[in-house]
Amino acid sequence: MNQKKPIRKAPLKNKMATDLDSATKYDLYIKAVQSPATDVIFYKKIYQAIRGKLKSDLTLREDFCGTGTISAEWIKLNKNYKSVGLDLDPEPMDYGRQRFIKTLKPEQQKRISLLQKNVLDKDLPKSDIVAAVNFSYCLFKQRDLLKKYFQNVYNSLKPGGIYIIDCFGGSQCFDEIIDHTKHKDFTYYWDQKGFDPLTSYAHFAIHFRYKNKMYKDVFTYDWRLWSIPEIREIMIEVGFQSTNIYWEGTTKKGEGDGIFSLVKVGEACESWIAYVAGVK
Repeated sequence: MNQKKPIRKAPLKNKMATDLDSATKYDLYIKAVQSPATDVIFYKKIYQAIRGKLKSDLTLREDFCGTGTISAEWIKLNKNYKSVGLDLDPEPMDYGRQRFIKTLKPEQQKRISLLQKNVLDKDLPKSDIVAAVNFSYCLFKQRDLLKKYFQNVYNSLKPGGIYIIDCFGGSQCFDEIIDHTKHKDFTYYWDQKGFDPLTSYAHFAIHFRYKNKMYKDVFTYDWRLWSIPEIREIMIEVGFQSTNIYWEGTTKKGEGDGIFSLVKVGEACESWIAYVAGVK
């Protein structure tokens, strides 16, 4: 999801395949939409910018962790850093344990854990930073549920903790479109299937063209698109002292450049991505 010109709705061509093995689908997903090595550096910079200095033993909790790639990258930054990932789905976590955690040094493996746990449960693991990215919190479609989750995060943060989530928007998000990105050995499709302006409920899907076959609906999402004002208001309601917004810059071609800067005013572009950081 970036700011380049999308494809208008049209049939997805190429030979259709019905299934994609779990290892391949997670591998393609990570290559297409994640950049964990640079993400954890960004989280560290946010914490340092807000707090003025870094603790020697920062702990990161990755909510809706999936394969836990962010958790695995975090503990590489410092020999004293710890991480824990939470998710309800055991399949991606099992993949992450085999693909990422087992490749870590034995000492590093002691500082990371992936837990099958609901983020709405009480007594979540304490941490200095909580990150919930890839818009996963959007599965909470009612305000009271989102507020309950934010309250859980606030309660589980250590004093001076930071909560980081990403969000997206822009007029393009209300259209039924397909965006695509070509990679070396596959093509990634982001399919915006529909949007209801009365509820802000939206349906999305990820497709892949891989080895001359089209794999449709490899990942599907039934979300509510939360606005930045709504997110900030709920964060303040549950106790956060303040919120900071980090807005993505653009290239000369008008595409997202992956560089996020602290802003006071956004930009009314067709498609945008930003981070919201809640400060305890």
